[in-house]
Amino acid sequence: MIIDSEDLDETSAYKLLIGSIIPRPIAWVSTLSTEGIGNIAPISFFTCVGRKPPRISLSIQPRTDRVTLKDTFVNIRDTGEFVTNLATLPQVGALHRSAIEFEPDVDEFEAVGVEREASAMVKPPRIKGAPIALECKVAMIAPSPDGMSNLVIGDVVGFNIRDDLYVNGRVDFGGIHPIGRLAAEYTLVDNAFVPPLAEDLMVELTGRRMKRLDGRGETYSAIDGPTWTPAGSVVE
Repeated sequence: MIIDSEDLDETSAYKLLIGSIIPRPIAWVSTLSTEGIGNIAPISFFTCVGRKPPRISLSIQPRTDRVTLKDTFVNIRDTGEFVTNLATLPQVGALHRSAIEFEPDVDEFEAVGVEREASAMVKPPRIKGAPIALECKVAMIAPSPDGMSNLVIGDVVGFNIRDDLYVNGRVDFGGIHPIGRLAAEYTLVDNAFVPPLAEDLMVELTGRRMKRLDGRGETYSAIDGPTWTPAGSVVE
């Protein structure tokens, strides 16, 4: 099936993008407003874009009304600093709740029940319990062609890595339980390999559907449910 993107509205294109680009890493972004109010939000349009200086990118949409800028972007724009915390299984409940569109005067650390820890090189705090936090300063901001989202490029000025995970200058990712995004669902990264794999194992793995961990039917999609929005937010 070929689908001409010119025939798609914004929501339809977004559904196909988030179902096609999988799994996506999640930046659990912590920021402060100019008034010092804490904000946290999961951003899955996120990746690394440079080595020296180390750089990451975030693409941030507006709120569900498709007009109001999200607090995360406003804080990043106004202060020039943010932290991307690694999203992991032990904190997935709070991570998911932080996608709710709280009012700007609500401290979201308190609202979703996570503690903060002081960052070393930027003012926004990091999330306590996150095994890795990248402390960032804004390098540039670029609006999308349709004006509906903003691309943030940030320089990583500090890597805050849990001591037991820093081994010989690298990260021992086997000691983490990272989660990623699949359309409107999450996935747990719980295996690793280097090709080639045994042929019988390949046949076994590719001959079955992905296993769900939540007990829902194998063709279930959160996109079809009442809590999903095309802004990537969660409806209470």
